[in-house]
Amino acid sequence: MNYSELQDFIKAVAKSGATEVKIESEGLNITIKTAPKGKTTETIVQQIPVAAQIPQAMQAPQTMVTQVAPQAPLTVSEAPAAPAKDNDESKYITIKAPMVGTFYRKPSPDKPVFVNVGDTVAPGKVICILEAMKLFNEIESEVSGTIVKVLVDDASPVEYDQPLYLVDPS
Repeated sequence: MNYSELQDFIKAVAKSGATEVKIESEGLNITIKTAPKGKTTETIVQQIPVAAQIPQAMQAPQTMVTQVAPQAPLTVSEAPAAPAKDNDESKYITIKAPMVGTFYRKPSPDKPVFVNVGDTVAPGKVICILEAMKLFNEIESEVSGTIVKVLVDDASPVEYDQPLYLVDPS
């Protein structure tokens, strides 16, 4: 039984309403116990390693516990296609977040922003702060140019490599 078949089997048991199912086959022992309707379902899989019949990823653990919600079917959604960039934006340099954190345009709430649209930046100039784990990290520009667009709102969470500013290098 491969991993995909095991997942399908667990889903089928969860949908059937059975409270307990045990299967023993060729060195593989599977016990699935479900909670009463409306509660989470706990699935316990005990495995005795069988060469070549079980995928490599399934051979290491002796016991695997998985939470299955019978009412929530798995869905795969595709990310929307990225809009085509204007030719005007292709000449700009994008300054990206070097880490995950919270983006701040000001050093403190009562101070002015580090940079505005139209401001000139040079390498070493502080352009924002990223807070990560209660540490405030000053982010410095690595390029020279003029800020054309601020791409993130103040006090917003940002991901690693997320665009923060567009800079016109000319």
